[in-house]
Amino acid sequence: MSSVAEKLQRKSQRATATKQVRLKLVYVDFWSAVKLSFLISLCVGIVQIVATFLLWIVLNSTGIFNQLTSVLVDILGDPSFSVLDSFSLVKVMLFTAVVALLSVVVGTALGAIAAVIYNMSVRLTGGLLVGFTNN
Repeated sequence: MSSVAEKLQRKSQRATATKQVRLKLVYVDFWSAVKLSFLISLCVGIVQIVATFLLWIVLNSTGIFNQLTSVLVDILGDPSFSVLDSFSLVKVMLFTAVVALLSVVVGTALGAIAAVIYNMSVRLTGGLLVGFTNN
């Protein structure tokens, strides 16, 4: 009497034939490209916001802003000048949020434009030849 494991072991010992398929990519769905480029741009925007927040926290905790303020006060001669007034966390994060929002809009538009350009160029080139194998 043989167990299931022995049957599976005998099955895996057989040589499997590798099949190759060559396909042409002749169309990219516009709305799929827009959705994918939106999601990728949204992820990049979130990474921008988090990275800016972490960078500001590190610069503030190491005292870079205070050292920069003392250097600029010595150069400018204005004792009321402060770098933290100009680059407070709220101002920096608001600017970063605006840049991230614009990045999402531009990234989505570029994804849509790329899909349209590819679909138009397929008429001239015939598409992209892609090969797949079965392992």
